[in-house]
Amino acid sequence: MIYIFVYFLLELFFSLEVGARIGFLWSVIWIATTFIIGMGLIQNAHINIKMNMQSLSMGKLDMKTFHDSATSYFLGAILLIVPGVFSDILGVIALLYTFYLQFAGTMSSSKNKTNINNLNQQGDDDVIDVEIIESSSHNHINR
Repeated sequence: MIYIFVYFLLELFFSLEVGARIGFLWSVIWIATTFIIGMGLIQNAHINIKMNMQSLSMGKLDMKTFHDSATSYFLGAILLIVPGVFSDILGVIALLYTFYLQFAGTMSSSKNKTNINNLNQQGDDDVIDVEIIESSSHNHINR
């Protein structure tokens, strides 16, 4: 409950400060623009999820990264729809986190993959070749 109170206080403070600095008309334009951007993100969410599912099926993203990316995308879009400067800042941070997860997820998985052509060459320097010679102690006892 205290977090909601703190959120509303921060939202009110940032909105009043930005409104005092840029003026009422620009504040209304800001709110309308971020609302339109948030609605556009929600309407095109299926495209983002489809691309993430393709990355998931190709092994570029793991399930946790897919889930975190989808969650932060929707949270960012909803926060952009909510009027207020603080919610817009949080929404942009959530969207940046989404793009980070998508970019970092594809980069880290491509580094960890083993090239199939180099599979036979990998580890050749670390191999110790051992030949096992069985002694025929059984034959010596019978003689």
